[in-house]
Amino acid sequence: MSTKKTLQRPDVLSVGASKPVVNGIQPSVVYASETPDALDDQYEGRAQGHTYAREGHPNADLVASAVARMEGMEAGLTLGSGMAAVTAVLLGLTKAGDHVLGGDQLYGRSLRLMSEDLPRLGIETSLADPTDAAGFAAAIRPETKLALIEVVSNPTLRMADLDGIAEACRERGVILVVDNTFTTPAAIKPIEHGADIVLHSVTKLLAGHSDVTLGWVGAKDPVQRKAIYDFAVTTGMTPSPFDCWLAERGMMTFPLRFARVQETAERLAAHLARQKGVTKVLYPTRDDHPDRARAQGLLRGQGCNMVSFEIEGGRKAANAFTQGAADIAFAPTLGDVGTTLSHPASSSHRALSAERRAALGMSEGFFRVSVGLEDPDALIAAFDAGLAAARA
Repeated sequence: MSTKKTLQRPDVLSVGASKPVVNGIQPSVVYASETPDALDDQYEGRAQGHTYAREGHPNADLVASAVARMEGMEAGLTLGSGMAAVTAVLLGLTKAGDHVLGGDQLYGRSLRLMSEDLPRLGIETSLADPTDAAGFAAAIRPETKLALIEVVSNPTLRMADLDGIAEACRERGVILVVDNTFTTPAAIKPIEHGADIVLHSVTKLLAGHSDVTLGWVGAKDPVQRKAIYDFAVTTGMTPSPFDCWLAERGMMTFPLRFARVQETAERLAAHLARQKGVTKVLYPTRDDHPDRARAQGLLRGQGCNMVSFEIEGGRKAANAFTQGAADIAFAPTLGDVGTTLSHPASSSHRALSAERRAALGMSEGFFRVSVGLEDPDALIAAFDAGLAAARA
């Protein structure tokens, strides 16, 4: 698959001498072939085509190609959700007796998969701090098959030492998988920093409208790519053609959305840091961010759409804040055109003990914000209303 940039979207249908500006939805579950020989040609790679939607369909192919171009990769696979992408990689490439090493602040369901499901299948797992490449490398075992990290952690926005971890994995023959959902290929292309596999929850920033549930995964190695594909097809991780169609629409505006939300996020972070009752603000471009120097190098001076902050007063103040900031959706998601507010202790990281959350820097007053496209002044006013309610 070519990574050449193009201004024209690939066509699905042509009508006579004209062709559609917007690709159509292809809902067909099955596709007919002329002969058994023709079907053999498709399955054996001598001809392109589709047979059964669980194995692939045109709308999924369009999304897969679009994200692959963004990531600078040869090919990719569209799946039914971001967690489908994580699962297809972890279970498609490992077996009983293998060890998987993960970052200690992965997305909540990725952590659950690591801590509960993989061990049940005989796959050992452990977690390490990805901001410390030496410590992460020390956690690699002889039986470690794969390492999974995120460039920016959820929800404390710490920066992984991607280059150091990639070097350690390369030296030890460990497959490095990077979840690039938070940062997106507009901020960083992990493949350029030594990653072997990149995955996304397309649901989030890439599609961008909270009306799509999709995942994507790309692998450099064709053998690994095939193993991931086979597992996904066998277990039915099929993406919806309609969701793929919506995602293609969303990705057309992604670069514009990404630029805008970063500007607003940086301004919001600066404002929050000046407010009474706010005890901590985390944003990668701020001078007080613990990994600012690394963020500047990896993200090339960019931030992201996420801001995390902490208010004093615990759960009581947190409840008051969400009620006071009534114009901001309190919802456990990110990447929407509208700003959303998440409380990790009651949503994404509720499965962790209070002590474990505290160790990771998540108190009852800790919030994560996914900044949207609203007018920045109106957004700041909504946060001020929430803070006033929390202080009261």
